[in-house]
Amino acid sequence: MERGDHRPPEKKRRSRCVVLSVVALLLLVVIVAIVLGVTLQSNTDPLKTTFKARCEEFKGYDCEKIWGAFEQAYVGRDPCKVPMEAYDPFIAATPIKPACNRMMFWSKTKDVVHDFTEKRDCFLTLEDTLLGSVLDGLTWCGKEGSSETFTTDCPGWTDCANNTVRSFWNRVSAAFADVACGDVTAMLNGSIVTPFSPTSIFASIEVKRFDSARMRSLNVVLITQKDTVSNCTNASLKDLQKELDQGIKYNCKEVSETQIEECSSNPEKPCGACW
Repeated sequence: MERGDHRPPEKKRRSRCVVLSVVALLLLVVIVAIVLGVTLQSNTDPLKTTFKARCEEFKGYDCEKIWGAFEQAYVGRDPCKVPMEAYDPFIAATPIKPACNRMMFWSKTKDVVHDFTEKRDCFLTLEDTLLGSVLDGLTWCGKEGSSETFTTDCPGWTDCANNTVRSFWNRVSAAFADVACGDVTAMLNGSIVTPFSPTSIFASIEVKRFDSARMRSLNVVLITQKDTVSNCTNASLKDLQKELDQGIKYNCKEVSETQIEECSSNPEKPCGACW
């Protein structure tokens, strides 16, 4: 007798249907797993995706290594117990190259400053460096006992002193100020009572790091509008002069926001002529 399948035809058909059904089910499971995996990855890694995309705009850096140095600062930690020093490895992985005579600091003038630096390649702000650009406008934190990065339900700026985001900006601002050199510029807001607010990062962190061994002068550009309430004689600006390291010259000039906007839109006008 020849070897073969001697089952009736209807049983053979049923057997084939079962096999096909199992194969189809397995394919469906694989597809669902792939889709779910991609979805979960996109939901849990949005910060890393943005971070690396911004990082890769700067040539010559190992962005995966920099990400690792960054996330070790907060992953697995109480989001209110992340000191500035936790970001030291990140700072070490992304050293700032001094841009003497082009460094721009700001306080309560972010939109005006970045509109200007975006249109005119005259000055460099912290957010124009890799150090500041990768996380500008973003929120993140870790949780005790977790290896994940979270972008929601994180403590706000004023919820606790050593929260993840606040400590980061304090630390990178200090690093930026540490390399300030030559003639340095700062845009402050003339529409508030205290342009040099003691609670601002500029006053509490950056100015305290300015060193006369590197810096020649600080030129304050006080942005004015129709509702301006302060000028260069403001008491807080007197405090700024006192805070400066001896040997750093101080200058202040009141400049309207309209004048800044017009100058930033005129590429033929020298940046120094904007004020």
